[in-house]
Amino acid sequence: MKRSPDQANVSGPVLALDFGEKRLGSAVSDERLVTTKRLPPLKRSNWKKLLQDIQRLVEGFDAQTIVVGLPLSMDGSEGDAAKNARRLATNLARSVRLPVYLQDERLTSVEAAANLKAEGMTPDEIAANVDGEAAATILRDFLDTKQQRLLVSPSADLEATEE
Repeated sequence: MKRSPDQANVSGPVLALDFGEKRLGSAVSDERLVTTKRLPPLKRSNWKKLLQDIQRLVEGFDAQTIVVGLPLSMDGSEGDAAKNARRLATNLARSVRLPVYLQDERLTSVEAAANLKAEGMTPDEIAANVDGEAAATILRDFLDTKQQRLLVSPSADLEATEE
């Protein structure tokens, strides 16, 4: 993993992914990196099927960049979920031949649920849309960030992140 020194090197559309235990939330930006749109969640399955689903999204939206949510603990430390996200992001970078970045996703699910509630959604509608809205929140944070972006290297050593 390396830090990208140039904030302007990200090209769109950007596809954001929020890897959950049961579902994969996703969102996409426009090519000018101005607007974001939440997408329906994908069911988590084996890596091969998940990669096919992600590849369909990449091709369907002509994504030029991918951002993956990094679920850090509130104190900024990395637990098992963050290590798993790093491993998945590295595998993704090896498979898709696009730049893959990690973005801190602390509190995005809470913010996503609040956004959906503010839109007037019922609890069932919120549950059905929260993964995509969390991915949209990750994407907005990534596009708006003043921090250096964390670029995933496809040649990263996975042993340190394997469970």
